[in-house]
Amino acid sequence: MSSEVKRHHIGVRLNFWLLALTKNWLKYALILLGVYVSLPVIAPVLMQTGLDQPARVIYTIYSPMCHQFGFRSIFLFGEQPFYPRFNTDSELKSFETYVLDLPEFDAERVLPFPWGRVGDIYDFTGGFQGASKEFLGNEQMGFKMAICARDISIYGALFLVGMIYRYPAIRKRLRPCPIYLYAILGLGPIAIDGFSQLLGYPPFNFWTPRETLPIFRVITGATFGIMTAWLAFPYINISMQDTRQQVERKLRRAGLLE
Repeated sequence: MSSEVKRHHIGVRLNFWLLALTKNWLKYALILLGVYVSLPVIAPVLMQTGLDQPARVIYTIYSPMCHQFGFRSIFLFGEQPFYPRFNTDSELKSFETYVLDLPEFDAERVLPFPWGRVGDIYDFTGGFQGASKEFLGNEQMGFKMAICARDISIYGALFLVGMIYRYPAIRKRLRPCPIYLYAILGLGPIAIDGFSQLLGYPPFNFWTPRETLPIFRVITGATFGIMTAWLAFPYINISMQDTRQQVERKLRRAGLLE
């Protein structure tokens, strides 16, 4: 069989595609991360310019991936970038202050399963959570990003570290983050912050409910993203290099690569 015929064989083509992936995996990863982190920022821009329908498509796509609570999100084009809850101990005006008289947060409003009735907005009922997820913003408050402040910080940090990792000198010298350091600096802050909140709410009620300051959400998310990138990117790069060498040897043996 000639080398030209061999190249059109499905197995050979798959090997060449795999070879291309091993050479360009970081570029593909950055494209995916760039799109993933950009669309949530584009959504409030579309809302502000009156393009509600495309914006709502973005919010819907990201809905399964994030709680999208308004009081834990970043807003654009409004009076404040954040609207933390009343129990956050923040100098910013609270989320409840802004939504108190909005029909979306009417106490008698019933949202579809699993949320239920909104009830008192100073409680943390399922209905209040559902209304906070459903609420996209308004002219006064601006419009929220399609994922929460912590998530946008995580994926933004992953993308920025990936952009730095593109440089060959850095990619060649950077070794994977030690697991103990990842546990302390990556997982530790976000776990402590998240569980200290979660365990204060029903059904746990271990202590008085609290909400994290917005800046802590941003910092813990960014730290987790940076440490995850430091751990993952070098390991992926090592794996891709090994796979590339194996595929190249296979193609050379078949006379398809010089």
